Formats: sequence, structure tokens, C-alpha cells
Amino acid sequence: MVDIFRQKVLADEFLQMAETTQPSELINGEIIMSPPPVTLHQRVSRKALFVLDRAVPGGELFYAPTGVYFDEENIPEPDLVWVAENSTCQVGEKTLIGAPDLIVEIFSPGTTRRDRDEKYTLYEKYGVREYWMIDPTELYVEVYVLREGQFVRQGIYGPGQTFTSEMLGGKLIVVDEMLG
Repeated sequence: MVDIFRQKVLADEFLQMAETTQPSELINGEIIMSPPPVTLHQRVSRKALFVLDRAVPGGELFYAPTGVYFDEENIPEPDLVWVAENSTCQVGEKTLIGAPDLIVEIFSPGTTRRDRDEKYTLYEKYGVREYWMIDPTELYVEVYVLREGQFVRQGIYGPGQTFTSEMLGGKLIVVDEMLG
């Protein structure tokens, strides 16, 4: 995917930009604006939101466009975010501040590398406790759990499979409910 627009700025400038429905993030000091997500992405995002809404043991769920402020150069905009009760992540006026407890990214054409590399590195560095990457085309969910400051892959789960989420108190997640 070709990003429409890239420009170097800091968080204050980024947060003063006009509100938009176009996906926009600040990653390593660069504003990255991408085309709107494809319909498959939106379908999976809606289904995953419903799954999480039933599974979370309190706290708050957010969905794009909601930025997560990590530092002056990094405000990614994950697809889905869960902030647990008593989380170190704070709900600010414009963004979430600090590491959420669970982040879900759903691949769209061209976002896979950024989700797997740049965002994975950011989420690990800043202490996101669980990270799910959903590939709606290849039909799998890849789950990482933070252990001693490092992501450890819990597993890759496909159609017909389930997994338990530590962050969600051991709740069973049915992959088909998100991908089917």
C-alpha cells in the first residue's frame, strides 16, 4: 500500500490537526495517512468488537479512530483497544495515554508490514500486555502476550479453533466468530 501522505511532526502538532475520518497515525515522528479500510477489514473489525464486548471483564473498549499516546513521536491508531479497570493506561480527552491492556490490529491491503513490524515494536516497547493480529484474508489470529518486557507468541489460530486470552481472565475466544 502506498501511504497518501507522510510528514515529520511531534505529538502536539499531530493532535492539533483537524479531525478526520481518514486513518492517520503518528509513527516514529511521521504522520501516516492511509486510505479508508476495505469492507472486509470493517466486517472483521465489527465482529471482533462484538466478541470483545462480550468477553471483557470490565474496563472500556475503543475502536479506530482512537489514538494511543506513547510519546512525542508515537500515537498509533489501533483497530481495537481494551483498557482494563485499574489499568495504567489513562483515557484522555483526545487519546488514550500509555499502554492499553489489549490491542487488536486487523490487516488491510498494505498494512501488514506496519502492523507486524513498526507497531509490534512500539506495542512491545511500551508494555501492551496482549497483542492480536487478525488476517481476514489468510483467516488467522496471531496472539502475543508480554512476558518480562518481551512479546511471546501464544499461538496462531485459524478457522474452527479457539484460544484463551490471559488479559480477558482466561475467556475462550472462538476464531470463527471474528473471521466467519
